[in-house]
Amino acid sequence: MGTHARERLLVAARDLFYKEGVRAVGIERLLDASGVGRASFYRHFASKDELVTAMLSEYDVDYRTWLKTRVDELGGEPLAVFDAAAEYSDRTDHRGCAFLNVLAESAEPEQLVQRAVVDHKRSMTDYLTGLLEGRRLSDTAALAAEWMMLLDGASSAARYRRDVSSFQQARRLAEAGLRRESTSTVAR
Repeated sequence: MGTHARERLLVAARDLFYKEGVRAVGIERLLDASGVGRASFYRHFASKDELVTAMLSEYDVDYRTWLKTRVDELGGEPLAVFDAAAEYSDRTDHRGCAFLNVLAESAEPEQLVQRAVVDHKRSMTDYLTGLLEGRRLSDTAALAAEWMMLLDGASSAARYRRDVSSFQQARRLAEAGLRRESTSTVAR
């Protein structure tokens, strides 16, 4: 039963934090939404920050697993990451990047939550680097970091525009960067 309580808390946190924000959702609201008691909450998590960190960690794994699978289904080409991200944003009640949203609410730079966000962005950048490896590029890691910024920007723009056209724009910019990096390698 304890494992089910932990999972219910994580599910409630993921839903409520994404829709309303971490600061707006208190422990009581989480307990009501999850059907878990206070004592059970504290058996699983020492604090709300610990719950946020666990929720982000779980979401990170779920999202990156989905993204890798979807990019493979779309043919495995690096630029497909933008198409997959657009699909994900279009099929969900998109409110921007969950990680950046949590980061915006984080007051202390050394908090567990902030580290979880940084770890996710690093893992995503590593994934992008892996997609780009094997191509003749002058600086694969720099291009992957650029693509991460494009994905973050597209996600933010999709939120306020209320459409996913920003991912198409980001894809075009990424494609231009890929051509630039490929051309600079060939010219050497």
